[in-house]
Amino acid sequence: MTYWRPIPMTDPFRPKDAERLAGGWCWFDRIERMTRAGDRDIAAFSEVPTHIMERLIAPRMPIAAMTMDRPRIMGILNVTPDSFSDGGMFNTPDAAVAQARAMVEDGADIIDIGGESTRPGATPVDIAEEKRRTVPVIAAIRAEHRVPISIDTRNAPVAQAALEAGATLVNDVSGFLHDTSMQQTVAQAGAPCCLMHSIKTPETMQDDPFSAYEDVVFDVYDHLAACVTLAERAGIRRDQIMVDPGIGFGKTLEHNLALLKNLSLFHGLGCAVLLGASRKRFIGTLGNVSEAKERMPGSVAVALHGVRQGVQILRVHDTPETRQALSLHMAVN
Repeated sequence: MTYWRPIPMTDPFRPKDAERLAGGWCWFDRIERMTRAGDRDIAAFSEVPTHIMERLIAPRMPIAAMTMDRPRIMGILNVTPDSFSDGGMFNTPDAAVAQARAMVEDGADIIDIGGESTRPGATPVDIAEEKRRTVPVIAAIRAEHRVPISIDTRNAPVAQAALEAGATLVNDVSGFLHDTSMQQTVAQAGAPCCLMHSIKTPETMQDDPFSAYEDVVFDVYDHLAACVTLAERAGIRRDQIMVDPGIGFGKTLEHNLALLKNLSLFHGLGCAVLLGASRKRFIGTLGNVSEAKERMPGSVAVALHGVRQGVQILRVHDTPETRQALSLHMAVN
């Protein structure tokens, strides 16, 4: 199989034969042709399959009332006692609503609410408990704000309850593979979704990620392509699907770096791309910062790299810092 990676640019001089990447702020006039055998070269546009080229240049449709013509910030709100970075900080309704209010004021375009930690080694949460943590918070935020709300869950009953409470998007870290009824739940609600790549479960995903891949970039691409196809067959339109390569989920530091270097490949799926690297362990390893809460500078650096690769959604803990950096980055580019 051949894979096609556009080489994104943001330079103010744009050649006449360049194309806009996903209708956004990046352009490309070169595309890398890659194979699993290790072949890599620059191909002419005329050599790219028509359906791939169409997906690469087609403007992304609005998702959850957000246009995709500029990068969007998804603020993370974990209402859990044990998330890796902010566990226990916002696991009461008052604290969660106050944090959501602050994130909106600081520039978040959408709030992502999760009631089950999916950090490495985390154990599953009972569905009733996951509902108890998330649904009242969603309802309380919706009573105050029209901001889009994402429910971060692997479980269809939780997604259904969250959508009924006012959530607008379902973010499933299992890519609909943990609970197969999730596809129908999302399709029947007419809701957009985000499909992420992971291996195994949060409890076991880091047990042996070294042996999980032949080539992490191509394996993740193929996995997400299959997930998108299954979602389409269930009745979810491709233009209402985001894809997330799953940085840190069943991956080594080297895997994470390979995916980050090749992020633009994922535009070939014809979906908006979400990057969720905020405060992840690899940032601490490379930046020599052991405490997750101290990884903001590295997280912002990775987020801006994603923007230069045309990523439409940045899932972050540090909303005001990311917003400030993003505003400056877009102004000078």
